[in-house]
Amino acid sequence: MSNDTGTTTSDRNPEETREMVRERYGTIASDGQDCCGDVGIDITDSGGCCDGDTDATGSERLGYDADDVASFADGADLGLGCGNPKAFAEMTPGETVLDLGSGAGFDCFLAAQEVGPDGDVIGVDMTPEMISKARENVTKNDADNVEFRLGEISHLPVADATVDVVISNCVVNLAPEKQRVFDDAYRVLKSGGRVAISDVVQTAPFPDDVKMDPDSLTGCVAGASTVDALEAILDNTGFEAIEIEPKDESTEFISDWDANRDLGDYLVSATIEARKPPRDA
Repeated sequence: MSNDTGTTTSDRNPEETREMVRERYGTIASDGQDCCGDVGIDITDSGGCCDGDTDATGSERLGYDADDVASFADGADLGLGCGNPKAFAEMTPGETVLDLGSGAGFDCFLAAQEVGPDGDVIGVDMTPEMISKARENVTKNDADNVEFRLGEISHLPVADATVDVVISNCVVNLAPEKQRVFDDAYRVLKSGGRVAISDVVQTAPFPDDVKMDPDSLTGCVAGASTVDALEAILDNTGFEAIEIEPKDESTEFISDWDANRDLGDYLVSATIEARKPPRDA
């Protein structure tokens, strides 16, 4: 596979980036601190990756409905996404679903409802505190077909060709080596399997102070790739039927992420879909 073309912070050591992300989200899981930390973002009612508000209003702005939010005990929905993978993943009963960067488990529990008791859902997160929180939520929500595994999304603790659909919600942008993320997603997918990911994409060059700011990186901003870069990564991996659809309306909540600048000038949420070719293609 070629070098990673989708990382905007290529001059930062990948392990340094992972450690910053791990520390930030470990704090969120343990202390309930918002993911924006001290970058000046107002989380009162923003909704989105940098939203510490877990009420229905914030989640509904991302595309969830009130029934989704009300389905689970408090603590599963941390309001850390930028979309709703369930809305376009077209999950069906009996499928196996893998969630990259599963956090406290909200999207996993929604997926479990879609695939039913004959299906399985696996959440992978590199933050021990998040895994612990998610496993507690399995018990609280009686989600017998959901499990959580500690691991990095670029080195998935999942066997080859065992997954029908890979979902994720505003996490791939945090990964410093995006080519490896999609290579490993391809590996674990069955023939004909698919990815259905919500994430942010870069629509204009970031100012230097944003691009190299650790808080912007861990707050789902500075690590975003362009649509062209993501398409190149997916194509290089071997995926087909690649569709990346920016959601212009998402600038409404993205603009609330930073009190000092309008991030809607640089970012937009998007749906990212692709399919692993069938074996006989």
